Amino acid sequence: MSLDETDTLDETDTPDETLAELLAGNARHVARADAAAFDAVRDAQHPPAVSVCCSDSRVSQEGMWDVSEPGTLFTVANIGNRATTTVDGERVLDGGVAYPVTFTDTGLVAIVGHTGCGAITAAYDVVQGETDIADLPPGVRQDLGSLVACIERAPVDLDGPTDAVVDRLVEHNVGEQVEFVASRTDASVYGFVYDFHHRYGDRDGRTYLVAAGDGDPADAVSTDNRDAVRSLL
Repeated sequence: MSLDETDTLDETDTPDETLAELLAGNARHVARADAAAFDAVRDAQHPPAVSVCCSDSRVSQEGMWDVSEPGTLFTVANIGNRATTTVDGERVLDGGVAYPVTFTDTGLVAIVGHTGCGAITAAYDVVQGETDIADLPPGVRQDLGSLVACIERAPVDLDGPTDAVVDRLVEHNVGEQVEFVASRTDASVYGFVYDFHHRYGDRDGRTYLVAAGDGDPADAVSTDNRDAVRSLL
């Protein structure tokens, strides 16, 4: 396979073809990289922001923020964009968040959910009795546990069209994560929903600010960015 711009990942590819395309993509990445791209960050990192996003092939963290320079964005991804975990029975900051805000001088935490989230949908199905959580793979069961608890305490009417309910729960989950992280760190914490179902507006891939620490999201942005502040709740 030649290493040209036509070699891109395709959902119909075999695993061997996918591997070749990943390697071709890396070759293009290396060819495009500036010779000095890593000079400033080779021995240490001080990213200004950490982005916590859902593990989903449709949601690119670097892409949504138009970030390409190394050392700019510390990225964390897991199902349900969780910024917390449980250690010895206590809810604490996830290591992916605690590390940068503690050790790399990162001053901003962005927690990003997305419309049509499969993790939130799965947790919703558990709460509704449509899915038995015991039937899920152990790792998924572990990760969904906190999302199930989040949904159970959400002030959201669980009746109605599933898509609409799930997207409100997505926003609630983001807000709850923001509230917890803001209470445990001095970093500025913001919550977003990445929209590709036109729930908040008509622009695919727009991130909408739905939470800002314990304050009003509208107060966190300039007048020019007020149209990026939306809520389904």
